[in-house]
Amino acid sequence: MTESVYVGNATIDAAGDKGWLLGHFKEPGSPRHSTDVEIKWGVHPRGDRRARWVTGESRTALLMLIEGRFRVELPGRDVVLAERGDYVVWGHGVDHSWEAEEPSVVLTVRWPSVPGYAVPEQP
Repeated sequence: MTESVYVGNATIDAAGDKGWLLGHFKEPGSPRHSTDVEIKWGVHPRGDRRARWVTGESRTALLMLIEGRFRVELPGRDVVLAERGDYVVWGHGVDHSWEAEEPSVVLTVRWPSVPGYAVPEQP
């Protein structure tokens, strides 16, 4: 039953889908398709920031720093992840944005995996 197994490399696979490795947006039938959870391997150059705030959040998220320095912006508070393994968790209804203060690698886990939060591509 090898079609139920996927072996990859986060750095390589992430380059093909804005960092997302697993979620509702992957092809149905793929082991990487899930409506339960989304996982992202985010590689961000210094100064990279989300194009706009996420509002009306209906998911829970965990964002963990692998390397670099990464700031998560939350209503009324910023959280700076500066040491490998630092992380922040936020839940339903918590708007957010982010910025890489240094070149950074972060792992994001969100649940459930639901459509509606992608920032449209700029022409």
